[in-house]
Formats: sequence, structure tokens, C-alpha cells
Amino acid sequence: MLTQSVYADFNNADPHGRLRLNCAGTVEDLNGLGLELRAGLKVRVHDEELEADGEVVFSPEEHIWVATINWDAIRQFVG
Repeated sequence: MLTQSVYADFNNADPHGRLRLNCAGTVEDLNGLGLELRAGLKVRVHDEELEADGEVVFSPEEHIWVATINWDAIRQFVG
């Protein structure tokens, strides 16, 4: 399955280092792609400068979807 690319703010990580998928840019990308977040979904997250591959999980503490990423594998976003 093709990994979808969605916006995520790399400065909006939770205490576990997971990127919160609740910002306006993320919601806009999800709506544009017709994509619904679910546990285990593979995504590529990006902002204007960085990107990383991740997996979607639900944060029961915050009641939102987040993406687990490998912070050592972040790369430059090439748009």
C-alpha cells in the first residue's frame, strides 16, 4: 500500500516523542486525501523543512491520533 504524506508539526510532539496529528495542516491534508486515521496506518509526515516515516497510533492520554517516528531517521523535506 502506498504511504500517504500528511503535514505534521515537528514541534508538536507529545511527552513520548510522537507527533500529534491534530493541527490544521494535518486535518486539511487528511480531508484532501479522503484519509481516515487508524491504528497501524503507515504515513509520511512532513512540515516545510523535515519529513519522516511513521505509524499512526491512538493516544489514550490525550484522546488524539499521533504518529510514532524514528527521530534519528528524519530527513530534509523535498516537497
